Amino acid sequence: MEKKMAEWGFKSQKRTVTIRDFLEIIKVNLNKNDEREVIHLGHGDPSPYPSFRTSPVAEESLINALRSTHFNGYPPAPGVSAARRAIAKHLSDDLPYKLSEEDVFLTAGANHAIEVILTVLARPGANILFPRPGYPVYEARAAFSNLEVRHFNLLPERAWEVDLDGVEALADDKTIAMVVINPGNPCGNVFTLEHMQKIAETAKRLGILLITDEVYNHIVFGSNKYIPMGILGSVTPILTVGSMSKRWLIPGWRLGWIVASDPNGVLNKSGIIESVLNYLCITADPATLIQGAVPEILEKSTKEFFLKTNDTLRESADACYATISEIPSLSCPHKPEGAMSTMIEINPSLLGDVKDDMDFALKIAREESVVIMPGTILGLKNWLRLSFSVEPAALRDGLERIKAFCSRHSNNYKN
Repeated sequence: MEKKMAEWGFKSQKRTVTIRDFLEIIKVNLNKNDEREVIHLGHGDPSPYPSFRTSPVAEESLINALRSTHFNGYPPAPGVSAARRAIAKHLSDDLPYKLSEEDVFLTAGANHAIEVILTVLARPGANILFPRPGYPVYEARAAFSNLEVRHFNLLPERAWEVDLDGVEALADDKTIAMVVINPGNPCGNVFTLEHMQKIAETAKRLGILLITDEVYNHIVFGSNKYIPMGILGSVTPILTVGSMSKRWLIPGWRLGWIVASDPNGVLNKSGIIESVLNYLCITADPATLIQGAVPEILEKSTKEFFLKTNDTLRESADACYATISEIPSLSCPHKPEGAMSTMIEINPSLLGDVKDDMDFALKIAREESVVIMPGTILGLKNWLRLSFSVEPAALRDGLERIKAFCSRHSNNYKN
C-alpha cells in the first residue's frame, strides 16, 4: 500500500508558502527572553485591537438573529435569500444598474470565494493571471486546482497600477481569467477610474474573465475614491470577491460573497454561474446565523463607524510613510491610500549583515520582537509588507523598533 500511495505523488504536489506558514516560522524565531510586547505588523486582522472593534450594530444584529430562532438550520447552497437581497441592494448603491439576489452567492469568507471561483475555472491546460505582489491564497488555491499561474507586475513607480503591456504579453488562448485587487492588498493603492477602464478593456480584448477582489471596499483615505470594478460590467463580465471581514472588522465571522456584474448575461450563457451554483452545493456554507444577521447589519450600520475606521487608518498610514521616509535603507514608493498595508523596499547594500527580505524578517523578529511579512511570500523579493491596522500606540512603537534595527545593522553603524 505504501508503494502505491507514493506513486500517486502526494508529496510532490505543488504548494506555495502562505502568510500563515511564515507567521508560524516567525513565532519559533521570536526571542522568548525579550520582555517587550510582540508587535504584529505581519497580518491583516485588526479585530484584536480596541481601536478596531466592530460596530455594536453588528453585535446586536447577530444576537437578534440568534434569538429569532429562524437561522438554526441549513441554508440554501447560494445563501439565505434575505441576505443575498440585502447585499445586492447594498452593492447596487455604487453601480449604474441594479444587482439582484441571483447575482450574489454567499461564501464562508473571501478565501472560500477564491476557492469556489478557481475550482470552477480550473481546466486541463488553462492558465490564470495574478498580480505581483499579490495575495498568496490565490497561488495556493490555484496549485491545488492544477491551474498554471502567470504573474503580471504592479508598478510601484505608477502608484502600483497594473502593467497592462505585461498582461498582454502573458495571455494566450489558454488564459481563462485575470485577478485584480482594489483597494490594493498588499500595496495600499486605489485604482483610478481611468485605469480601471483600461483593465476592463484589456480583459475584453483578450477574451478573459475579470476577477476583482474588493475585500477592502470603501476602506480608502487618500485622494482616489473607491470605485467598484462592477461599474464596467457592461464592458466585460466581472466576478467580484467581497466580504464583511475588513469593513465591519469581523474576519472571524467568515461571511463573504461572489457577485456577478454581467448585464449582458455572458456568465450565464457560458455556464459559469451554473458551475458556481453546482460547486456551492458540495462545499461548506457560511454559518446560517451569520447570514441571518446580514440584512440588519447592512441596514443599520452608520457612516460614523466607517469614518472612524478610515480616519484611524489614515493616521496610521501617514505615520508609516513618514517614519519609513526617515530610514535610509528602506523606501515606500507610494503613500498608502487604502486597505490596511503597504509595501516597503529594502536596500540590502545599506544593511551589511542583512541578506534579503527573509533575513530581515527573521532577524527583526528575534532582535526587536516585531513581526513583519517578507515580500518574497507575496512574490516580490527584497520588499516587506507592513500592516498598519494595529493599535496606533503599538504601531508607533513598532516603527521605532524598525528604525532602531535598521540603524543598528547599517553599514555606517558604530558600536
